[in-house]
Amino acid sequence: MVFKGILKQGEYFDSVSLMIVARQLTEMEVVLDAAVVMGTSENKAILQNSGMLLPEFEAAGDTDLLISVKAQDESGVEQAFQQVDKLLDTVRHHVEDTEEFLPKSLDGALKIMPAANIALISVPGKYAAKEAMKALEQGLHVMVFSDHVPIEKEVELKQYAREHRLLVMGPDCGTAIINGVPLAFANVVKRGNIGIVAASGTGLQEVSCVISRQGAGISQAIGTGGRDVSQQVGGVMFLEGLKALKDDPLTQIIVLVSKPPHQDVFQKIATELKTIAKPVVACLIGEDLELIKASGAIPARTLEEAGMLAAALSQGKTQEDVKMMLEQRTQELKALAAQEAEKRQETQKYLSGLFSGGTLCDEAQLILRDILGKVYSNTPISPDCKLEDSWKNREHTVIDFGDDEFTVGRPHPMIDYSLRNGRILEEAQDPEVAVLLLDVVLGYGAHPHPEEELAPFIREAKAAAEEAGRYLSVVCSVTGTDADPQDKTRVEQTLTAAGALVMPSNAAACELAGYIC
Repeated sequence: MVFKGILKQGEYFDSVSLMIVARQLTEMEVVLDAAVVMGTSENKAILQNSGMLLPEFEAAGDTDLLISVKAQDESGVEQAFQQVDKLLDTVRHHVEDTEEFLPKSLDGALKIMPAANIALISVPGKYAAKEAMKALEQGLHVMVFSDHVPIEKEVELKQYAREHRLLVMGPDCGTAIINGVPLAFANVVKRGNIGIVAASGTGLQEVSCVISRQGAGISQAIGTGGRDVSQQVGGVMFLEGLKALKDDPLTQIIVLVSKPPHQDVFQKIATELKTIAKPVVACLIGEDLELIKASGAIPARTLEEAGMLAAALSQGKTQEDVKMMLEQRTQELKALAAQEAEKRQETQKYLSGLFSGGTLCDEAQLILRDILGKVYSNTPISPDCKLEDSWKNREHTVIDFGDDEFTVGRPHPMIDYSLRNGRILEEAQDPEVAVLLLDVVLGYGAHPHPEEELAPFIREAKAAAEEAGRYLSVVCSVTGTDADPQDKTRVEQTLTAAGALVMPSNAAACELAGYIC
């Protein structure tokens, strides 16, 4: 085997383009492994852990391009290097095959669409605030998809927006549905009378999909970005979104989704709830349910329960109906878990959760903590459960691959499955792992064929465990709808055929995985 690399100084490419180039390189017969990434500290750490970091890469900066290739021989490496230059040149000079004029500035776009009232900002974080302010000054609502925006800039943008009766969704806002239009990582859901305000992208996706699958629909779904409910930002847009839904004639039921807001922000939300006559369901993951109830909202323990409660209210059903359905489902999951548990070896004691959705990972920790006790994570809900090394599990562990340490300079794991797929195979080799817990998130912007990415690795992981004399349970949830570009049913069928136990929600998948252990 030959292992070599190239450092190209000052050659910037976006992460999705580099993902495509790396994938095409690894498909070459002569290439054993390849990586093509920008030289951020996070990417260098990933290369180090995957055995792809070369000494000459240590001094690379964020705007330097790193190319690592492992091949069977010198000839293979040279072929790969020649191919990568061709691929990068193609990316650099790629022009869309369209005669439509594509403006290069906000001013140019507004000349073409003078009636536009919202701008979606997706540029590197250090430039995003400036572009967002330009849009606000033009009287546009703004959705800032970009992350790594300084929090003081977020505060500045949101205070300006509030003063000018505008919304700023984000920074790091991955999902919204405005007037029926899905934005960024949103799903195709039914229209209806339920409005959502969420400081969580995947949380909003899970709740809106549950609502749609229950036969109800969404009026508006407003994302705020996760930092909005922090003390520093003060819940500015969460409150503005709540007020907007209060005044929206199409919204009859409101759902709130977030991690626990700072105490000051929670009090502001509770005060605003007293002015709202519409029913409000709140899933503030990890918050005291009695405290939520005292604020005037209907508390939901899980994202699934929040969606089901909202749908029930929309359809004239009761909270008790939802409670009974969930209790019956829990008994069914326990029975299935008992069957799976009988197949494992005595050495298999632990759960390994590998998540692409941050809020789904948080929800998993809460559900699993109630079943299993202590659960470790790179994004722990309790400080004493923080992993020392995100690349090494400790007993029961759940990892959020959408956290900044994995996504700086790389596509989000809902787009690029490579890091998580590699970890699936690593965990399958661990004699103490009894169950793998995975999430799959569908919708616009996500990988168009996640089942094709994931299914082969599920098969390989189960086969590796079987070869070692063990039985590995793989439990998956799929967030999405059949109307999504990926087709939820098709994805579920493919994953099931690969040997996964596919559950209707993240909460159900977490319960099943926990009971197996």
